[in-house]
Amino acid sequence: MVREITFNNSIINDASSCYVIAEIGNNHQGDVNNAKKLIQAAKSSGASAVKFQRRDNKELFTSEMFDSPYAGPQSFAPTYGEHRDKLELSDNDFEEIYKYSKKIDIDFFVTPFDLKSADFLNELGLESYKIASGDLTNFPLIEKVANFQKPMIISTGASDFSEVEKTFNFAKNINNRIILLQCTSIYPAKPVTINLNVIKTFRDKFADTVIGYSGHDSGISIPIAAYSLGARVIEKHFTLDRTQKGTDHQFSLTPELLEELVTELENVKLSLGDGNKKLLSEEKLARFKMGKKIISSKDLSKGTILTIEDLLFKSPGDGIPPSEIDKVLGKKITKDYLYEENIKFEDLE
Repeated sequence: MVREITFNNSIINDASSCYVIAEIGNNHQGDVNNAKKLIQAAKSSGASAVKFQRRDNKELFTSEMFDSPYAGPQSFAPTYGEHRDKLELSDNDFEEIYKYSKKIDIDFFVTPFDLKSADFLNELGLESYKIASGDLTNFPLIEKVANFQKPMIISTGASDFSEVEKTFNFAKNINNRIILLQCTSIYPAKPVTINLNVIKTFRDKFADTVIGYSGHDSGISIPIAAYSLGARVIEKHFTLDRTQKGTDHQFSLTPELLEELVTELENVKLSLGDGNKKLLSEEKLARFKMGKKIISSKDLSKGTILTIEDLLFKSPGDGIPPSEIDKVLGKKITKDYLYEENIKFEDLE
């Protein structure tokens, strides 16, 4: 069974490089110029794609939640709904950043948080979509997005396996081009909460599905470990400045960290190899210098029956290795040997 998907023209499978998503979300703070700067920085850092979020807040929240007071150092407005509105890009802004991403050749996709936003993104012509963890059980939204018949990523934070399986089966019956991401919906997530071994569980239970990791941790070591466990899509929040106002900035990667992550993920891919243990040509010098051989411990006369006292084991490793000592002990030598001379099989009988 082949675990492979074509996502935004990239073929992702167990042998591929990691598909790295710079999750910009709302870190642009509602400013289209900031959004463009983030897209360019993600491209320069080596990301495969940028991802944004789209909300129609009147559609998304109840009136009570929309009008609820929202005060604090991260607030952009006095009520939660107004705060969210301040962080949204306009329809024209989304069209502009979509075109800009195409212009600089980086993949672009978006998470719709409501039905109206999904329809807007479909009209915009997106090639792929993301379902947020909070919508894992939102079957009307999943059905709408799945019916677009475009590749879709489903994140699985704040859920248990039975919910993931139910959602996966529901979506797959409509559209089988799905990527599942292990995720912990804690912001930021401490290592003890991340449970990367779920990646192995997902790979086992969803054998033909590409598995990934959506990280709310603050560094790059955990995504690297995720790739080693089989995650082939990594999503990390992305910012230009971790000190900026907004809850996501503190655990987002900066351009320098994102670039380091991309580099290290490729190094891990190269280092995993094919699983076949073999002597590499590049190792032969080290084997010569550090390996051991069997040599004479003193001058030996022809006819000597070799004992352990007659032998030494020293570098370089250009003779009979000590692992072959059972083929040397008890044998008669057919010539005289000088001190530290290599023992040779052709001189034994």
